[in-house]
Amino acid sequence: MENNYGKNNVYLVGLMGAGKTTLWRSLARRLALDFVDADREIEGEEGFRRREAAVIEELSHLSGQVVATGGGAVLRAENRANIKASGYVVYLNVPPQILWERTRHDRNRPLLRV
Repeated sequence: MENNYGKNNVYLVGLMGAGKTTLWRSLARRLALDFVDADREIEGEEGFRRREAAVIEELSHLSGQVVATGGGAVLRAENRANIKASGYVVYLNVPPQILWERTRHDRNRPLLRV
């Protein structure tokens, strides 16, 4: 699924706790782009991954933004296609021990409650 909007976005991807939310505002300011946290657009509703895909598809039609995706966003082929077609991807690679230290006390991470 390719769009005609060009690659004017930057998508931050990585596991939960990698630092996407911390980094995206700073990066957006440096690049003079808008910033969007895809997780916050859909937080707390049923059918999270389906809505996540819909939000990413909508965001892929915009330009000039830094988007912090949810940790599992890249698991769906449609999300990868939309992200690839509309921007550059920055993968935040963080060692598992650091992810654990950053997230172990966070009660707002549903995947950690399982």
